[in-house]
Amino acid sequence: MEATAGGDGPLIVLMGSGETTPTMAGVHRDVVARARPARAVVLDTPYGFQENAAEISARARDYFARSVGLRVDVPSGLRGSVREWDGAVGGDPDAGLAAVRAADWIFAGPGSPTYALGLWRGGPVGGALDDHARTGRAAIVFASAAACTLGAWAIPVYEIYKAGAAPHWLPGLDVLGRLGLRVAMIPHYDNAEGGTHDTRYCYLGERRLRILERALPDDAAVLGLDEHTAAVLDAGADLVRVRGRGALTVRRDGTSTTVPAGEVITLAELRALVRGESAPARPAVPSGPAAEPGTATLRETVTGCEARFDAALAGADAGALVRAVLEIEAAVARWAGDTEEDEGGTEWARDVLRSLIVRLGRAADAGLRDPREVLAPAVDALVAVRTGLRRAGEYGAADAIRDALTAAGLEVRDTPDGTGWEPAPAS
Repeated sequence: MEATAGGDGPLIVLMGSGETTPTMAGVHRDVVARARPARAVVLDTPYGFQENAAEISARARDYFARSVGLRVDVPSGLRGSVREWDGAVGGDPDAGLAAVRAADWIFAGPGSPTYALGLWRGGPVGGALDDHARTGRAAIVFASAAACTLGAWAIPVYEIYKAGAAPHWLPGLDVLGRLGLRVAMIPHYDNAEGGTHDTRYCYLGERRLRILERALPDDAAVLGLDEHTAAVLDAGADLVRVRGRGALTVRRDGTSTTVPAGEVITLAELRALVRGESAPARPAVPSGPAAEPGTATLRETVTGCEARFDAALAGADAGALVRAVLEIEAAVARWAGDTEEDEGGTEWARDVLRSLIVRLGRAADAGLRDPREVLAPAVDALVAVRTGLRRAGEYGAADAIRDALTAAGLEVRDTPDGTGWEPAPAS
């Protein structure tokens, strides 16, 4: 077996989602430090049919340069011929293949598993990926839709979830088979976007996943990876490290075994779980933190800021109001490279930001301080003078003070317990 640039075996990294967000930046940096790539490429195939493919590629380039310190190329000619009908130029497939075969770090992410498999499976790019997985020459970092393709079976996500096709598997690339893992790889495993309906398991839900499980052979399993979670499969070290905020799940016949973020197991253990066998004795392997720093999602960050804004408004804390708004603005900037934008993405965050700015303007217009606090020194003194005049029987002078306070927009009430006042309600 050939050696990788940073080790002595294949290095395959799977990501459930968040592949171009701050939550996975630390994983990317560590993998780059391990592989030390000289030729890094991003495969645009999974999203090659989309009208905004060029924009997604640009955002990916920017993300890896800014957040990871890695210059990446997007080889031409790998998007397929889906757009030939409108005269679109497909690039040079031979040059694209040459770039993939020469690369020592390969990334692919969002899009359609079906479309990517249609171009990769049985073709030269699929063969190149298999060669890299066999030899360990390049680190393979596949996320979301692209991660679906690496198992022996793949989910046609859009066809089932959006177009109503009956649950069925597609033949996958079986790149993970090179590591002895006979699996169907399912990212977005803990997805909860459906709210009132089940969108776990990459939008399949429990009912449809049970149907699909019955079609798997006895020695195979579902390998699920939660959102904003990575599984680093390091064959050279014979280790599987789970990073991020969720878990890696091995599911067989409805029974699941999870490896949470921060845990490390051996590849031998993972193979045994996939086959439904007792796990071999494991050596002592240090684990990491259950949830890594900086793994809050954009939605969690924004909703937290919104809650702090509400509390600051109730407490008339102008500084805290501004800090909450600025934190959302900074979060939007950090997440601008997200090529998938699950859970609403940056457009949703900008909507929240705009609403808070409007509320901040209204608060500034109305004034955050209690008017009683501002007026009390003068009004309390006048009320005290008026009380003294009333006790002395000088009711005319006392009424003149009351009329002046009323004209100034205050309500004055005489009660058995004394005289009270407050700003009159706006008309």
